[in-house]
Amino acid sequence: MSKTKSKGGQGTPATVALTQATAEFTLHPYDHDPNAQAYGEEAADALGLPYERIFKTLVAETEAGLAVAVVPVAGKLDLKAFAAALKGKRAAMADAAKVERVTGYVVGGISPIGQRKRLPTVVDESALGFETIYFSAGRRGLQIETAPGNLIRIVQAVTAPIAKL
Repeated sequence: MSKTKSKGGQGTPATVALTQATAEFTLHPYDHDPNAQAYGEEAADALGLPYERIFKTLVAETEAGLAVAVVPVAGKLDLKAFAAALKGKRAAMADAAKVERVTGYVVGGISPIGQRKRLPTVVDESALGFETIYFSAGRRGLQIETAPGNLIRIVQAVTAPIAKL
């Protein structure tokens, strides 16, 4: 894996943040189908990767405000476990328009890195089982591959079992 700088118009706030943090990463573009509904699965299929290696970025509303969950596309977010990881009791999926406004990304292209406002972030502990993981680079049709430790360090995330597989 090499450090990839933004080139060919692929620079996003996520790639800028990774570059500034001197984290090694690789960009993986693919042809996004505008009719796709399951963005993570589309990325996994397009890149020929198992669903467990591609992580989706979800934003939920907690008692303390918005927070980010990073879970494998193979699973679903366990809202109760997510809230507990943030020392709360409840969480519910946030409104898409609010998420886009706060993160600066569009649904289907939300990266956990480089958001307009840093939100508390929980990464599913399954990410630690891989040398590298994939997640949105900040636009549909572009994935970042990097070590899970880079993601955790840059967004100051905690890890916890928050996915139902």
